[in-house]
Amino acid sequence: MSRRTLLRGFGTAGTLAALAGCGVPAAYVEPGDRAAADDRSERDRSLQFANWPLYIDTDDENESRRPTLDSFTGRTGISVRYTEEINDNDEFFGKISPALMNRQETGRDLIVISDWMAARFVRLGWVQEMDRAKQPNVAKYLDPQLRTPAFDEGRLHSVPWQSGITGIAYNRRKLGHEIRSTSQLWADDLRGKVTLFSGLDESFALLMQGNGADVTRWTADDFHTMCEQVGKLVKRKHIRRFTGNDYIKDLASGDVLACQAYSGDVIQLKADNPDIEFVVPEEGAELWAESLMIPNLARHKRNAEKLVDHYYDPEVAAELAAWVNYVCPVPAARDILASAKDEETAALAEDPLIFPDDAMRERLAIARDITAEERVGFAKKWNAIVGL
Repeated sequence: MSRRTLLRGFGTAGTLAALAGCGVPAAYVEPGDRAAADDRSERDRSLQFANWPLYIDTDDENESRRPTLDSFTGRTGISVRYTEEINDNDEFFGKISPALMNRQETGRDLIVISDWMAARFVRLGWVQEMDRAKQPNVAKYLDPQLRTPAFDEGRLHSVPWQSGITGIAYNRRKLGHEIRSTSQLWADDLRGKVTLFSGLDESFALLMQGNGADVTRWTADDFHTMCEQVGKLVKRKHIRRFTGNDYIKDLASGDVLACQAYSGDVIQLKADNPDIEFVVPEEGAELWAESLMIPNLARHKRNAEKLVDHYYDPEVAAELAAWVNYVCPVPAARDILASAKDEETAALAEDPLIFPDDAMRERLAIARDITAEERVGFAKKWNAIVGL
């Protein structure tokens, strides 16, 4: 199951974001109105943590136990009510947006959402700034490449839970040659054997990078050029279809030979089929994150900040990385894994899809997100091409 899910159009979430971008006061919450009048952290040693399914370590003998959460409770005395309730960014937005827009509690102290959605929360003023002075591990160990996303300069409102790469996966044996460039997806030998992501936020950066655009500051012209290119490929039936996470099935079965893919998924695919390769194209690939955020009026903000910092202890980050296999946002965890007695665990330290090396990092970029003003028009154009 992927934590990078589809933008299913531009309904409620897009509309609210657009309203905020147009200055409608009903949606935006001023900084002074975001904190709860009474933080209960000291007298109520608990917190509510909402996350995606299959996105935390579990005990091999008892899947209801989560060792890294248990160690936090053992160290701090703070109990965590952990819920796997986030299955889709837009769906979760719709679930909690009425409370946030109406200045009400969400019942959650900590959430994890994709950064393109996190950008909306920051613009709407729906999340609180964290106290970095009380988060020494975050301050010290957060991956420098993830510290300054355009939507949250300095990472004041968000901290990456896990990161990942949107690149290209392909079947090396069935294709018969390597892929090193996004432009190679459009070669004649791949006609009808390529899939792209249907979600605009998931797909656009890699495709723009393939055209030579700087995705850290891409323009409307870059977007329209990309759309024209993809539209022509659709008309020529070069693209087999647009997918969500079901690209995994197509690639594994051989129905598709190359596709847009997420690094964490391919680690698992490759374990079952060594012919599957993942590549960061020469033109570059998108580095993304899914981030921890504290919603407005959270009643246990201080406890939530402590849990965030717990996961930036390199020992804890290493334990989590060994289970989820995404890009670890704590590079110092690499040395912890490398020293593991278990050979398979130690080998993870050398996997560039978990700990990208310098050469790979030079080709990774965090794309600027789609602004509220851009979203409705851009989504309408993209969805017309994709058929949503």
